[in-house]
Amino acid sequence: MMPQTNDDQQSSSPTNSSTKQQQRPKRTRRSLDPLLITPAAAARIHFLISQHNLNNPGSPEGPAVGIRLGTKKRGCNGLSYTLNYAYENHLENHPRDEAMTINLSSPDMEGNGLKVFVEPMALMNVIGTEMDFLDTVMTSEFTFTNPNSKGECGCGESFNV
Repeated sequence: MMPQTNDDQQSSSPTNSSTKQQQRPKRTRRSLDPLLITPAAAARIHFLISQHNLNNPGSPEGPAVGIRLGTKKRGCNGLSYTLNYAYENHLENHPRDEAMTINLSSPDMEGNGLKVFVEPMALMNVIGTEMDFLDTVMTSEFTFTNPNSKGECGCGESFNV
C-alpha cells in the first residue's frame, strides 16, 4: 500500500470556492433612534423653535431646525439633561453628534420632521429614553423616562446610571 501524498490529501478536501458560497449572508442592522419622542413633546419642540425663530430673525447661526440633547454632571444625583437649539449648520460644528429626525404617525402633526441631535458623551446615558411633555396646573415641563437610570433625586432634576 502506498502512503498518501499531499496532493492526494488536498484533492479530497473541499475547495475554497464552494466554502465561500456556503457562507451566510450578512445581516443588515436596523438603525434605531436613541430617543422616543412623544407627539406632545414634538409639538412643544415645534412651538419653542417657531417662537425662537420668530423672535430671532437675523440670527447669525440661521434658523433653528431642532434641539440638541445632552447630559451634564450636576444636581444631587449625578447627571441632568440639557436642551439647546440646533441650527442648520449643526453637524458642521458638532460632527460627532448623533442625528435623528422626529417621525410621527401622521406627517401633518406638529413637530414631525424636526431634528434631534444627541451629544456623544450623553448617548450611552440616554439610549432608549422616552421624552414627553407634560402641561399640568402645577408644572409645564419635558419629562424623560430613562430605562438606564438607576436612581433619581426627589425633585426629578437629576439621575444616575
